[in-house]
Amino acid sequence: MFRHHLHEESGVPVNHSIALLDSGVGGLTVVKEVMRQLPREQVLYFGDTARTPYGPRPAEEVIRFTREIVDFLSQYQPKMIVIACNTATAVALEDIRSRVSIPVVGVINPGARAAIGRTKTGHVGVIGTIGTIKSGAYEQALRRLSPRVEVVSKACPPFVPLVEAGNFHSEETRRTVFGCLEPLKQYPLDCLILGCTHYPFLIDTISEVMGPNVALLNSAEETAREVSTILHENNLLAHNDEAPAHQFFCSGDSKKFQEIAQDWLGIPICVKPVGWHVPHIGA
Repeated sequence: MFRHHLHEESGVPVNHSIALLDSGVGGLTVVKEVMRQLPREQVLYFGDTARTPYGPRPAEEVIRFTREIVDFLSQYQPKMIVIACNTATAVALEDIRSRVSIPVVGVINPGARAAIGRTKTGHVGVIGTIGTIKSGAYEQALRRLSPRVEVVSKACPPFVPLVEAGNFHSEETRRTVFGCLEPLKQYPLDCLILGCTHYPFLIDTISEVMGPNVALLNSAEETAREVSTILHENNLLAHNDEAPAHQFFCSGDSKKFQEIAQDWLGIPICVKPVGWHVPHIGA
């Protein structure tokens, strides 16, 4: 049994979960980094695999889906929410912050900070879903940090379906990645932000296309660092003496999700399926 240490000001038990959500398996890249940096913290994860991808969907729909997932996760009384999805962060972060009383972290600002800290030339590329790129959220975040930064953005809509299918290293994947990213090679980029949490699953092929002189940045490490800082500042770091009991939920094929998650995280997990209304994209 976990001992429930209460934070005096908020009343939130410090050993309650950090809740993370994504359109599918992509947010597991953030989960892995949270587990590495904060091994005492209990993770509560929801992957909306039945309704992935979020990128082509209208912003209003993504906001509604994100609200539904947050409502579901809230029954477990998490102490923090991480929107581990770039599309949902771009359009729903402020909405969710206005609806809950616990800290809510997105993945875009941490990713932008990582890029500004890394670039030497000031030429930064961003790849992401249609929704993330259309929102301009990364460009805005990058320019807030460094007004003179040159940003080149490109949507790569085929990538998420490849990852959700567990299709990381096939010839089809290689052709698709090369086809999407080849146009970026005409720009003098020294950093490329993987502006979708699914994309690190394809990092080997992306690296092959972009070459050794382009640093590939994903926001997972920086997001986990921000989570750690916020928990520390709010006296909410867990005090578990034993290994935390992580929980995973998905709205689609739980067997496929479990297979990908266990391979990525390197630990056995149990996935609970959640029934969900699934509108077609554009419906």
